[in-house]
Amino acid sequence: MTFVQLIDCKTSRFDEMNRLMDSWVEQTKGKRTATHNVIGKDRSDASHFIEIVEFPSYEDAMRNSNLPETDRVFQQMVALCDEMPTFTDLDVVRDEQLYAANARRFFETLGAPGPLPALDDLLVEDYHDHDPANEQDVIGMDAVRREIEMWKGGFVFSFTVEDQLAQDDRVCTRWTWNGTHTGEFMGIPASGRKVSMTGTTIHRCRPDGRMAEAWWQYDRLGLMGQLGALDALET
Repeated sequence: MTFVQLIDCKTSRFDEMNRLMDSWVEQTKGKRTATHNVIGKDRSDASHFIEIVEFPSYEDAMRNSNLPETDRVFQQMVALCDEMPTFTDLDVVRDEQLYAANARRFFETLGAPGPLPALDDLLVEDYHDHDPANEQDVIGMDAVRREIEMWKGGFVFSFTVEDQLAQDDRVCTRWTWNGTHTGEFMGIPASGRKVSMTGTTIHRCRPDGRMAEAWWQYDRLGLMGQLGALDALET
């Protein structure tokens, strides 16, 4: 179970403490078990700071705490504080990355049967799509809907999300697309063939969670081969 420790302290010497933390990071390379570290400053009290440190588990946190470098830095940190810092130990019981959840919902919406619903809660109006298969980028909600409806007109399909990574305002999704060719697609009449391809999409999200931009990479050539569009070129 993921474990988080909150360190609450007051200091008028934050710049020195910041340099101390940089020193600890350097000294514990290859040994520390912390996976994420965030420090926040109280907007109403410039001397009040809260550090949030994440570990894979409580046991990993204890191993990190027992490093001699950690103990040495802790003593130095206390000396820089205006008063004794306090610690809160938390087992994480819910961890939801909202940008990643919205990206997942985007793929589910594209593959849902029936007409394409409104996308206003997922995409901004001036959404910008970068697809190397298109000569020009697709920009704007109306243009994006036309692009999606072209795919829905040619296939009954769904996405399987294989992996997701989120950092800052970006979400990277590795997916598998499976479809049945039920309608005309790029001049190729419906064949009933079952086809699949893999790809990766990086979404840039706005603070409200909606997606503003996307970069696509996928095996479109492999898809065309499965549809028989390359047969004439091979003979």
